[in-house]
Amino acid sequence: MLCMCVSVVQAADVKNVRIWLAPDHARLVFDLSGPVEHKIFTLKKPDRIVLDVSSSSMSANLSKLSLAKSPITQIRKGKNGKQLRVVLDMKRSVRPKSFVLKPNQKYGHRLVVDLYDETAKPKVVKKAVYRPKSTGKVRDIIVSIDAGHGGDDPGAIGAGRVREKDVVLAIAKDLKKLFDSTSGYKAVLTRKSDYYISLRGRTKKARQQNADLFVSIHADAFKDARAKGASVWVLSPRGASGEVGRWLARKENSADLIGGVGSVSLEDKDDVLAGVLLDMSMTASRADSRQVAGNIHKNISKFARMHKPSVEQAGFVVLKSPDIPSLLVETGFISNPGEARKLKTRQYQRKMAQAIHRGITSHFARKPPMMTYVAEAQKSKKSDTTRVYKVVRGDTLSVIASRNGVPLKKLRAANKLKNDRIRIGQVLNIPSS
Repeated sequence: MLCMCVSVVQAADVKNVRIWLAPDHARLVFDLSGPVEHKIFTLKKPDRIVLDVSSSSMSANLSKLSLAKSPITQIRKGKNGKQLRVVLDMKRSVRPKSFVLKPNQKYGHRLVVDLYDETAKPKVVKKAVYRPKSTGKVRDIIVSIDAGHGGDDPGAIGAGRVREKDVVLAIAKDLKKLFDSTSGYKAVLTRKSDYYISLRGRTKKARQQNADLFVSIHADAFKDARAKGASVWVLSPRGASGEVGRWLARKENSADLIGGVGSVSLEDKDDVLAGVLLDMSMTASRADSRQVAGNIHKNISKFARMHKPSVEQAGFVVLKSPDIPSLLVETGFISNPGEARKLKTRQYQRKMAQAIHRGITSHFARKPPMMTYVAEAQKSKKSDTTRVYKVVRGDTLSVIASRNGVPLKKLRAANKLKNDRIRIGQVLNIPSS
């Protein structure tokens, strides 16, 4: 395999090398003093990746690079004529992808090498087949929690070098724990540790998880350190109409599907019908997004200053799923020293997670998706007949009986239990008292 990437040739120095580990690949980032040309190729028996960088030298200390959990056993450097040659000795066969990045506000020139595991089984995409959320069985409400930035993208950096990517991942994990202990909910993280996912990749993960809601967590920044306040965002009308156009333009060659308007695909629809279906789906998801966002805005305002008095709108890419209600929470201005101090404390992070959790659960308590435990519980309350309850961590049968005002003996009988042993995830019938 051979890949060529061309830019202006000039002497450059590799000043630093960083590594990031994601579930499906490892990323090496070479920090450069200037632009370079490079080529990359693989060698077998043993598996190696060879990177030749034009007219360059390396001052980075490779011995400090942690390779323990990566597919790389060691990194060697040398000279191939006037070129810097970097050899990666691999534990197994990988598929490399390389590219250069121009300077931005945080970094200078960079050369990026992504190493994808070839032993991983490829995902099979079935064309024009939608996996519906409703399978005829009662299910959990699925919430996709997205911690912004990650890996080589730290996001905003505040006073005391507190990094946005660290703060929002901590809040995301706290939020997941809250949902994991809430009956009828399942939370999934778009990233579980410190690695980068593309913006479209984040919404793609939410769709693969059949999420009922997508919430992206960030911490704002501004050039003026006096700027302050949390904010909650939903997709703007202009952003929504632009996304409808994007989906229509690529529908014939896309396996992306819409589940919000009756579990249908776009591929076999003419442009008019596809446009109507997309518009209906986007309208419904935006309405739900605004309702949840309003709840969260109100909850956060009880303990934090808000940047604006109401929910705001923008065309953020992560909010553009036509079939999934989506919102973005800016937890505060990390560029403000006072808010940065709060955001890096575990107490404030948990408080922020609790506000988001209450906003989401209060919405679904009023408007639960069909065939979910929450929806079935609502039906049971209205009809005053047998209800269902999903056991969560810390529950005991006697506590569940007491909480629901049901005699323990009657609860045992309703579920044909011989003793008081229950397991996490077990669904119990709660008889009327």
